[in-house]
Amino acid sequence: MMKVSNRIFALLTIITALWIGCGESTDDKLPFLGDTVIENGDTTYYTIPAFDYINQDSVHVTNKSLAGKPYVADFFFTSCPTICPKVKSQMIRLHDLLGPDHSVTYLSMSIDYRKDSVPILRRYVDKLEIDDDHWHFVQLKKDQIESVANQYFNIAFEDESAPGGFDHSGRLILV
Repeated sequence: MMKVSNRIFALLTIITALWIGCGESTDDKLPFLGDTVIENGDTTYYTIPAFDYINQDSVHVTNKSLAGKPYVADFFFTSCPTICPKVKSQMIRLHDLLGPDHSVTYLSMSIDYRKDSVPILRRYVDKLEIDDDHWHFVQLKKDQIESVANQYFNIAFEDESAPGGFDHSGRLILV
């Protein structure tokens, strides 16, 4: 009898959670994070500053080429011995889940300016069997790492004591 009542309680909890979570929303806009400026009643929201990177196919990826498109960004490096493989597997899972929907682009920014050249990034993409021209793997320069991470409300910096020589979060950032 105890098992039946536990199952009924669990089922009621799930139904309640679904009912609450699937209710009508009056706010259909995603929130904006970051500083805003209000002048003369007009609100200017935070934007990622202009950028120009070279991807694994030697193609320029800029803020203009990604303008108006949602993209998922992350920070990684190809020889990362800790969190990067786990984060990449989740990015691949997301990519596969969305399938051929190319309204979403992916931007993976390498923080290993010494090793992750364009040919290394190309081999990494091939090894992961990613066949999508909407997924850009780019290399940041040494002087860009911390500032670019900050622009994405993230953490990434060189740290000789960290595994692989860099410390960074494993966040996936929706832009």
